[in-house]
Amino acid sequence: MARDPRSLRNLAVLGHTGSGKTSLAEAMLFNAGAITRLGKVADGTATSDYEPESIKRQASVSVSLLPLEWKGVKVNLLDTPGYFDYACEVAAALSVADAALLVVDAASGVQVGTGQMWQEVRRRSLPCLIFVNQLDRDNTEFLKVLADIQAKLDKRCLAMQMPVGAADSFQGVVDLLALAAYTGSPPQKAEVPAALSDRVTELRFKLVEAIAEQDDALLTKYLEGEELSTEALVNGLRTAVRRAAVCPVLAGAALSNRAVQPLLDALAELVPSPVEAPIPTPPRLDGASLVSLKPDPQGQLAARVFKTTADPYVGKLSLFRVYSGVLSSASQVWNASKGTDERIGQLFLLRGKNQEAVPQVGAGDIGAIAKLAATGTGDTLVGSRDQSLVFPPMELPKGLFTMAVHPKSKADLDKMSTALTRLVEEDPSLSLRRESATGEMLLTGLGDTHLEVAAERLQRKFGTEVVLTLPQVPYKETITTSTKAEFKHKKQSGGHGQYGHVYLEFEPLPTGTGFEFGEKVVGGSVPKEYVPAVEKGVVKALAEGILAGYPVTDLKITLYDGSYHPVDSSGMAFEIAAVQGVKKGLGQAQPTLVEPIVNLKVMVPESLTGDVISDLSGKRARVLGMGQQENLTVIEAQAPLAELLRYAMDLRSLTQGRGTFSVEISHYEPVPSHISERIISEAKAAKA
Repeated sequence: MARDPRSLRNLAVLGHTGSGKTSLAEAMLFNAGAITRLGKVADGTATSDYEPESIKRQASVSVSLLPLEWKGVKVNLLDTPGYFDYACEVAAALSVADAALLVVDAASGVQVGTGQMWQEVRRRSLPCLIFVNQLDRDNTEFLKVLADIQAKLDKRCLAMQMPVGAADSFQGVVDLLALAAYTGSPPQKAEVPAALSDRVTELRFKLVEAIAEQDDALLTKYLEGEELSTEALVNGLRTAVRRAAVCPVLAGAALSNRAVQPLLDALAELVPSPVEAPIPTPPRLDGASLVSLKPDPQGQLAARVFKTTADPYVGKLSLFRVYSGVLSSASQVWNASKGTDERIGQLFLLRGKNQEAVPQVGAGDIGAIAKLAATGTGDTLVGSRDQSLVFPPMELPKGLFTMAVHPKSKADLDKMSTALTRLVEEDPSLSLRRESATGEMLLTGLGDTHLEVAAERLQRKFGTEVVLTLPQVPYKETITTSTKAEFKHKKQSGGHGQYGHVYLEFEPLPTGTGFEFGEKVVGGSVPKEYVPAVEKGVVKALAEGILAGYPVTDLKITLYDGSYHPVDSSGMAFEIAAVQGVKKGLGQAQPTLVEPIVNLKVMVPESLTGDVISDLSGKRARVLGMGQQENLTVIEAQAPLAELLRYAMDLRSLTQGRGTFSVEISHYEPVPSHISERIISEAKAAKA
């Protein structure tokens, strides 16, 4: 039987890494009776961080689904990583959440990640609650953190609770609407401590005023001096939260399990159910009228897959949210994104790594399906092909850091391609391509940690060991002056000999032109049937230049004369003569090494512009211009690709993760002589 969508809450738990999101989620599960023992991140026993990569790093590396029941309401917690490299996991959680819980470390206040998460929540117009965590630690001051939140995030973030005690003496919280204290674990209701009376009155006044402003009837009563009931204030706050007009700030300590139950009460009361939350509007595939979905279990099926995992035991596991209708086990659906039928096997409800088989998942709820054949992350599942609707694509961050992937052994080489493809299917923020110029397989992600974890997963899930290295720069060689070269290939070894004789002319071409082959032989000195062999030899020789073995480009080679032997000449002989003639000519034409130059667009906070430009100068970059976009400075520059292989890491370090950039290959330019000498000597040493 599908659950009533009004009793569901879908909540993304967000925050800067180390703010205690996973510990808070664990405490909520424990208080709700979903688990019987309070696990710890440091011990590797937290329900959410069950993957070996998470346990090793003592930090979440993927979104985890953690359902719990609290006072007749089912809350689907989506615990997300706080580290920059896992922004894709945050995006996946936010794509199916109806609200967010932003966790702030009481000792550190608003950090870079806190601000980034807040911006994402605001951009998506999601209701949000803030939980100031770890108030049982030393040097924590709630009012100082509250002021930091209001200054750096939004003045509409208003306290809903006031802590009782601090650090070792932290006991619980005062509910500013009910004017009651809840202290101890489990919490017991008590009188508001007299010492907090003035501060409670002040904070309550600001909250009540903000609530009243959202409701004309409440505002009239408030202005007339009438006392507003707790029930009326809670209802008013619920409306204000759903409009994102007020963001309640709560307080507590997850590790010592203090004030977690009042947080659960607030989530059940204030977070919108799927019935009250806006649903993404899916346009019809044929571009006709838009579809308005309602979270009705009796409606037509519409669901979206928001995450795919490769489970070593179950196989591919697809996490989905149902927006309308009911998805049942052992049924058939239509994948509107791929245009194909999909057979549904067993459905599961997940809690971390634990799977509970269920017959169906209804509107508003989140579940998982094992072993879907064609369906990937972001795909829309509907009841039949007549329902030609598809959800908008998921907004996922673009990878900026690239490394080359090499198999560790011959056995790994055979499995690597398939394993990498499955890995990218599991994590859409990874992308895979082969660089034709160097022959390397390149894996792009959001940072070095992201790619390290990807390599660990390759070994654990697919038994494939790989080595990650910085990619080779696709240097090229070219010539700087015109020249002519002649080569005669003559060999006699009994019977037919070999004879091929060519005269070649070399001309440099403009950058980006590539290679051209010409022929202007007169008088038949080289018979027409041997010209293709000469061209083949020229192309073969240009694949490996004489300086450092890089391909040669931007030149024209013309066959203008030669000679042949009526018996000993052959296509092979002329091909060999052409190869040797090209090598001879390249040596005479003042060859030089050229490197790829990229167009670089960097977006950074205004205060960091000088640091970023200074860093770019050290990377041989040319700043072309600067502009403004909202509160950011946009720097446009050109720089050698060789200097930017680790730029994703450098910029993150320089800007504390607040800077972003994009690159695209522009053209090739000569490498400065001192750098060219180093590259050539390294290439020769590697070859030797």
